[in-house]
Amino acid sequence: MNKKIPMRSCVVTKEKLPKQELVRVVRTPLNEVIIDLTGKANGRGAYLKKDALVFEKAKKSKVLNRVLEVEVKDEIFDELNKLL
Repeated sequence: MNKKIPMRSCVVTKEKLPKQELVRVVRTPLNEVIIDLTGKANGRGAYLKKDALVFEKAKKSKVLNRVLEVEVKDEIFDELNKLL
């Protein structure tokens, strides 16, 4: 029996990808924005494809602000770029 691969949608490209190919950004219950490398942090999450262009687009379009309903600081995008 094949193990089901969890698929998630990138909030920028809208493509469905395996969770491993995405990075999760979370708004915690305390309204902090963190990068969730475990995929298990509490709060509202948004997935981004691990791609510098996608991160850049997310920053420009403020899509994370919309999805997470909170102001996402530039430091988060700096951290995302370090992950690549």
